[in-house]
Amino acid sequence: MTPPPANLPPLNILVADDTLSNQRLLEVFLSKLGHQVRCVSNGAEAVAAFNAEPPDLVLMDIMMPVMDGFDAARQIKAHTEKWIPVIFLSALDRDQNLLAGLEAGGDDYLSKPINFVILAAKLRVIQRALYFQSEAQSALSRIENLSNSILEAIITIDRHGIIQQCNLATEIIFQWPASELHGQNIAVLMPAPQSQEHDFYISRYLAGGPPTVVGSRRNVIAMRRNGQTFPAELAVSELRQKGDRFFVGILRDISAEQQTQHQLGAFHEAVQDEQRLAKQLIELQLHRPGLQDPLVQYWVAPTTTFSGDVVAAARSPAGGRYALLADATGHGLAAAISVLPVLALFYRMASQNQSLSNILQELNQQLLESVPTGRFVALSLVFVAPEGGHGQIWVGGTPAALLLDEWGREIRHFASTHLPLGIVSNQELDIAVESFEWSQGHQILLFSDGLIEAERGDGEAFGLEGLRETLLHSSPDSRKKVLMHALGEHLSANPAQDDVSLLLLSHS
Repeated sequence: MTPPPANLPPLNILVADDTLSNQRLLEVFLSKLGHQVRCVSNGAEAVAAFNAEPPDLVLMDIMMPVMDGFDAARQIKAHTEKWIPVIFLSALDRDQNLLAGLEAGGDDYLSKPINFVILAAKLRVIQRALYFQSEAQSALSRIENLSNSILEAIITIDRHGIIQQCNLATEIIFQWPASELHGQNIAVLMPAPQSQEHDFYISRYLAGGPPTVVGSRRNVIAMRRNGQTFPAELAVSELRQKGDRFFVGILRDISAEQQTQHQLGAFHEAVQDEQRLAKQLIELQLHRPGLQDPLVQYWVAPTTTFSGDVVAAARSPAGGRYALLADATGHGLAAAISVLPVLALFYRMASQNQSLSNILQELNQQLLESVPTGRFVALSLVFVAPEGGHGQIWVGGTPAALLLDEWGREIRHFASTHLPLGIVSNQELDIAVESFEWSQGHQILLFSDGLIEAERGDGEAFGLEGLRETLLHSSPDSRKKVLMHALGEHLSANPAQDDVSLLLLSHS
């Protein structure tokens, strides 16, 4: 406790004495000590003066006309909650008056003639006591203000479950005035059967039984004054004071929170349903029969539910073979939707024996019209003539395509010399293709940048050299599995940061 300051504030003192000389003597002495003094001549005047402006201290003569000091003290004490000391002054028998004065509510007694040294000492004691009372009241006020600023209900009950204190939030949450809650059993804030069982749980716990709520946090059902129930989160702690036991509960109304969670759950489920539908539609576009061709191997590993990388393969009615690998900007559903027009157009135009140039222009125009500005599709496109010995390739934005021999050695490198589709108009788009010759045992490898940019834990990428080393001495039939295994070993437990895709197109 902080000690009182050296200079305590002066007291406002009410003097009640029917002898004017005594009044004057006390007024002069007390004023010299710095106190403020008011004087009255009987008990009735003392009560009236007290009610008009309560003092800090009352010096009360006992024997006075109209109303004596005992009756005046009783009336004063009966109408004030704050401690305001009353010191009786009398020349009568000390012990008898001391006892009567204490029974009337007095706090101390001084004999007449007054010993002013003793009076001054008593005043200093009273000043300190009033200082500590003021500090305690200020601290209590701060605690009450803090308690009332908290949004959770704070309720204190005794060992019998009777409410002793509650804060403003309790009134708001439960719609009960605090004055009506005080003295009631806490069960009034609970629905049945909890309200009927609560006293039993308290008795069992006080008798040494296991705690049901004390020391834990749990969800409960609470009840407002009008009988409406609501979900709440409750935490209870025990407080021991002066040999008695109290329980402090902090309760939070979570009905709005649960409603929000329910809405979020419903929204999440709706999104999941939409994603499942979107995935089914995209799967129908992705897994066309052309990818089941025995001369085609492919692998697509998305970083999310949906892949922005797609592969496609088809044979035309005239016997030509088409293959495509596309990589849309971004990830997830938005990227997957961007490449759907590419797939639909690719399969339709392949079935019409269209040239690579025509396919590229149609794809580019479709993307310009259907995809927002800033989104585009990198693409590798291959055509193999019906006789199978030669073909054409176009690479725009994806890593270079590789022509491999039967041992996985690189025969030819088709660099990405074109812009991705969906950026410039058809008039500006370079649709020049490269021709190639190949033979039995040869393969063309198309892959996205997610393959060579995949980083392991130390930040080292798989890289083009890592790809070439993996390809060496791999057989055409096992090449996809070898690449998948090598990438998995490189990444270890580190997830890929971009979609990974590859397509192997074999000569025969």
